[in-house]
Amino acid sequence: MEPDRVFIDIKTCDMTLSQVMLEIARLQAENPDLEVFMDGDRYAIVGRRRRSRWDADASR
Repeated sequence: MEPDRVFIDIKTCDMTLSQVMLEIARLQAENPDLEVFMDGDRYAIVGRRRRSRWDADASR
């Protein structure tokens, strides 16, 4: 399994919330093959390769 990509480390960035939200929207548009979301454990915006239903069934 491919590791998550950290796009924004929220702990160390100086972006405002609205800037982070705009950046998430941009990252989602530029990376349709990734799920871009806030990882609460890492306190970062990360991207994870989307898994199709077929991939999920095969991993069982």
